[in-house]
Amino acid sequence: MGMLIVVAGLGLEGGSMAKALKKYTDNTVYGWNRTASVAQWALADGAIDGIADDSVLAQCDLLIPVLYPEATIDYLRRVIPLMKRGAQVVDLVGVKAAVVDAVVPLALEHGVRFTGGHPMAGLAKAGYERSFPDLYKGASMILVPTAATAAWDIEALSALFTQAGFHRIKVCDPRTHDRMIAHTSQLAHVVSNAYVKSPVSARYVGFTGGSYKDMTRIACLNEKVWTELFFLNRDPLLTEMDQLISNISQARDALAAGDRALLEEVLRQGREAKEHIDALNPDQPSE
Repeated sequence: MGMLIVVAGLGLEGGSMAKALKKYTDNTVYGWNRTASVAQWALADGAIDGIADDSVLAQCDLLIPVLYPEATIDYLRRVIPLMKRGAQVVDLVGVKAAVVDAVVPLALEHGVRFTGGHPMAGLAKAGYERSFPDLYKGASMILVPTAATAAWDIEALSALFTQAGFHRIKVCDPRTHDRMIAHTSQLAHVVSNAYVKSPVSARYVGFTGGSYKDMTRIACLNEKVWTELFFLNRDPLLTEMDQLISNISQARDALAAGDRALLEEVLRQGREAKEHIDALNPDQPSE
């Protein structure tokens, strides 16, 4: 017999998670959304088996909140006391230390198991209307064990998310997650968002190859969500931004000084860094 799973928040990621769990696992999937009409839409779509209220939350085996970062913490503060002892929560917020620090004491107090999660997939634009069950097909899921994680949870969650389409499960601690995500995700959004602000950017047609598309795709972000994410991960992101500014300044200063040899050396260092990264990860090229 499968679990009773509640997905709270039915936007792009939550809607896709509900659809994947419904399609690819034998669990019963309920959904909740702050805008009730979206939950009704998901029910009519067959994406969920029912709409969750507090009575369903009290019975569920697994709760997956897919809300804004601060809203996730507030939501869990409200609902964890309603949940049965031994029930499990896996949040999908894109920063982990802040969520873990806020939620673990509450989970331990109420006998609820809690593991951090972060699916490494998405689209440039969000909304339930764009959700689909294969959003996570081939993607990585990061799982972050906490003091409220049971000994068997990571293995069981890995199996569940693999069923839902994830190709790789990465397990790490909250601080490692946040340090890496500051580099691999958050900094990329900062760069893309800054890059498109050039006054010539709007006249791109006919002047672009793949690099312009790659650089600008994620500039169309949700500024409310990403502001929360950046502030919740401020120190690791500041470290990455300072490093990037230093690296750009080296190239800029060499160019301004007319120093061709120095500019060539700066560019060589970047090429060799990329080659070294690829050599360390031959089965997972970063292109």
